[in-house]
Amino acid sequence: MKPLKVKVSITLDNDIVKELKELAEKDDRSFSQYINILLRKHLENFRDSV
Repeated sequence: MKPLKVKVSITLDNDIVKELKELAEKDDRSFSQYINILLRKHLENFRDSV
C-alpha cells in the first residue's frame, strides 16, 4: 500500500523554486515528487550523520 500523502503549504524563495522546477523537469518528475525525493534523501543523510 502506498504511503499516505499530506498536503502542506510552504513559502520558498523564487530562485529556489525556479531551480527545483528545472531539475524536476530534467528528472521527468513533478515538482512535488522531486521535492519529496530531495527531502527524503536529506533526512536519510541527516539520520546517518547523527
